[in-house]
Amino acid sequence: MNMEILQKAANEARGLAIDAIFEKASGHMGLPLGCAEIGAVLYGSLLNINPSEPRWLNRDRFVLSGGHGSMFLYAWLHLSGYDLSLDDVKGFRSKNSKTPGHPEFKCSPGVECTTGPLGQGVANAVGFAISAKHAAARFNTADQEIFNQNVYCLAGDGCMQEGISREAAAIAGVLKLDNLVLIYDANGITLDAPIETSQIEDIATIYNAMGWDAISINGNDMAVVADTLRAARLEKNGRPKLIIAKTVIGKGVPGFEGTTKGHGEGGAKLWKEAHSNWGLPEELYYVSDEVRGYMAEVKAEREATCATWQSSFDAWSIANPELARELSEGCALSTEGLSPEFSNKIIPQFAAGSVLATRSSGSAVQNAIGAACPALLSTSADLFSSNKNYLENAGDFSATNYNGRNFWLGIREHAMGAICNGIAYDGLFRVSAGTFCVFVDYMRASIRVAALGHLPVTYILTHDSVAVGEDGPTHQPIETVSGLRLIPNLDVLRPADEEETAGAWMCAMQRVSGPSALILTRQNIPSLSSIEPSLSAETRRQGTLKGAYIVSKESTATPELILIATGSEVILALEAAKQLGDGVRVVSMPSMWRFEREEEAYRESVLPSSCTRRVSIEAGRGDLWFRYVQDRKAIISIDDFGFSAPGDLVLSELGMNVENIVATAKSI
Repeated sequence: MNMEILQKAANEARGLAIDAIFEKASGHMGLPLGCAEIGAVLYGSLLNINPSEPRWLNRDRFVLSGGHGSMFLYAWLHLSGYDLSLDDVKGFRSKNSKTPGHPEFKCSPGVECTTGPLGQGVANAVGFAISAKHAAARFNTADQEIFNQNVYCLAGDGCMQEGISREAAAIAGVLKLDNLVLIYDANGITLDAPIETSQIEDIATIYNAMGWDAISINGNDMAVVADTLRAARLEKNGRPKLIIAKTVIGKGVPGFEGTTKGHGEGGAKLWKEAHSNWGLPEELYYVSDEVRGYMAEVKAEREATCATWQSSFDAWSIANPELARELSEGCALSTEGLSPEFSNKIIPQFAAGSVLATRSSGSAVQNAIGAACPALLSTSADLFSSNKNYLENAGDFSATNYNGRNFWLGIREHAMGAICNGIAYDGLFRVSAGTFCVFVDYMRASIRVAALGHLPVTYILTHDSVAVGEDGPTHQPIETVSGLRLIPNLDVLRPADEEETAGAWMCAMQRVSGPSALILTRQNIPSLSSIEPSLSAETRRQGTLKGAYIVSKESTATPELILIATGSEVILALEAAKQLGDGVRVVSMPSMWRFEREEEAYRESVLPSSCTRRVSIEAGRGDLWFRYVQDRKAIISIDDFGFSAPGDLVLSELGMNVENIVATAKSI
């Protein structure tokens, strides 16, 4: 490891960062300037990566949790030889560039995940480490080790203060993820103030207590950084590693380094003085031939390492055709999804006259899919017994069994969501995460990032309405489902019975462009076919795939009234339609946005514009139903908190009953 050339590379990476921030008068220079030695050791020597093949399966994963310091990452990706040109670096924070303000998954080659909300990247890194351990346990053999990657995460004070990072670190210690190295950029400065204003705890002691090995170093001493990172990579003792790197924020910028002013872009105007302090010429975007040549040599070595691995992988594939097929199918599950035809084939139809909670039918469906797709993993916030999303005969992932497919992450919804994102970013497995519907707000930030990152995570959210009953308003979701529907690129599905639940899972497994949330009941509900015997399982499954469909038996060519409902309220709408007589259509709408993505002709066939006399029924906030119902009096909803009592009584008292539907329909 050539310390002299690495130091030169570190200073030139600093130059690229401050220059781009100066030209755009926007960005955060503190981390890129303060952590340059860390970047030099990782990208200039230690990381097992291949810039020519950014998604190489056995690459090391690097996560920049402090995403505001994105120019750190862009500078090193450029110098390392990724498809990120100097013009791309100059396009920092510009429209349609590969270098947005915060790193975005699939936008820049070499960026492993979308980061920006502080702490998310720490939990993502835990997800990557879990995925790596599981892959090694599943696919390595006694003769060939094809997975042995390590995960590195660079986080700042803000990341460490956000509760999500502590949640994720706790479970990493429990699981003994010794393939994980967390580098804490401990520069002693937050955005507004010195760190002692808001933090006095001993981080090393806390992490040691959680099962980590923690060490403090001078993060600007190249030799110390190199020795420490190398040792962390080699030591596999069942404990993840925390390196507390004491750095100088905004290093090299006079009047700004080591102060709160060093965090943002203000000091970038002093780029000439900073260049001088780093031994760089007074030239924007300067990179020496010496550094270019060194990084090219490192890239060639990495390509050779990858080629050697590929030969080993090819031999492994020949020797282990079943494992190779399983790995290939797992990767395809993340990039291509599961066709509805295949899902429909492997999910048995339910018995006629079933009376099941959709959480229970969901369990049967998930297990049918899991039996056919061993790449499907599952976790729950200590609620497997309630969410019923445990994969039978699949084993439990633990420090003594990395081969298990059920993950016990404890009561840590926020970290659970971001850990699942990490697994999804990795692209080797598909994962579902369960909790009570009302507590999904604890992981909402992670769900938002999953939607932004187009990650195919499936959320199993049970106890979906005030029908939860005696637990009272703290456990009765009111605004939750509507709130989830407002997240762009999140498919929310609230199925009405067991076959719609099968259809909802078919939707989730088909989808690879974003996450899906399945909103499921705690209480038993009758099958829709108990009211409409002609309503086949296939009709309900295919109707769910389309987002909405007609569930009533039509007696007139054009409806005079349309009742639109979701979930457990669909059966009420069908019963009300029987009392209202001819000309009444009942539409089940398990997913608004899937319905909106259908062709206009199909949407018109289900909800003809000629019929404006419509009533919507859902046990939650009614605001979004104005999309389909014109009269506020025709929106049957629950717009206040519930109360503690048996679930059927709560539903009825709050207007979720046949009598109210009939009366409302007649009143309009």
